[in-house]
Amino acid sequence: MAHPLPFHIQLAGPTAAGKTAAALAIAQEHACEIISVDSALVYRGMKIGTAKPSATELAAVPHHLINIRDPLQAYSAAEFVKDAQALITDISARGKLPLLVGGTMLYFKALADGIDPMPAANAEVRAQIELEAQHLGWPAMHAQLAQVDPTTAARLAPADSQRIQRALEVYRLSGLPLSHFHARTNAGDSTAPGAPLIALEPQDRAWLHTRIAQRFDQMLEQGLVDEVQALRARGDLHPDLPSMRCVGYRQVWEALDGVSPMTELRDKGIFATRQLAKRQITWLRSMPARQVIACDAPDALAQVLRAVRTLMEHRA
Repeated sequence: MAHPLPFHIQLAGPTAAGKTAAALAIAQEHACEIISVDSALVYRGMKIGTAKPSATELAAVPHHLINIRDPLQAYSAAEFVKDAQALITDISARGKLPLLVGGTMLYFKALADGIDPMPAANAEVRAQIELEAQHLGWPAMHAQLAQVDPTTAARLAPADSQRIQRALEVYRLSGLPLSHFHARTNAGDSTAPGAPLIALEPQDRAWLHTRIAQRFDQMLEQGLVDEVQALRARGDLHPDLPSMRCVGYRQVWEALDGVSPMTELRDKGIFATRQLAKRQITWLRSMPARQVIACDAPDALAQVLRAVRTLMEHRA
């Protein structure tokens, strides 16, 4: 049985819910360090499309797990759990509050429920799957995945070649579905049992949709297309990499490739971000122990600060 982690607070929510502002407000009241729970913020050179905290914000309070990977590299849930566990322990030992903030719900769940070591990539198995896909097509491979891992297949699009390939690879190497590794629920192996989770969730979905549209417009004004062009100019990145499949980057890449018209970029980017937010909210609702705060309430920030003060007063 794993040793419980030191006291820490988790702040989760969909994209554009105001997590960064809330985290910085908490940091003004409490001596804390922020651990990013975001699968996109780990990448260097991807600032605009990930809504990465500004240099001023990063300097205001110590941040961790931001800019730790090149876009060519992958970063798994298992790596996050290992890194987060070490950081929570270290930050607590320095007498500060570890504050986990982000929207990658798989990371929160993996930290809470534990995660089995997933099989490493195997070039031979991967090549075999690629060969089969060339003959059968990815929708047929998706149907194959549905037979052995219906849970994972249900959340993947039939054309999501990269994730379908990985899920089939894991199954063929281990005989276990990818969902087994992503969501093991053996409480005996949990390292973050009962860690308080504050969830910023909108009462009115239209409020969030407006925020998402405003933020995507801002990203375009700040130079998102130029940022993706600079990444493409490296010559070693491709659209199937996890980094380039991040919302926003994928849509710009496809527009630059001519897969979709540049005139449709804004609408496609906003739609994809709304779909991401919908998935994030669905994940959150599966976490019954969370404390929900309406992020569209006028006093949302004050409610977050009150909740944190209460948690700090009653912590073990």
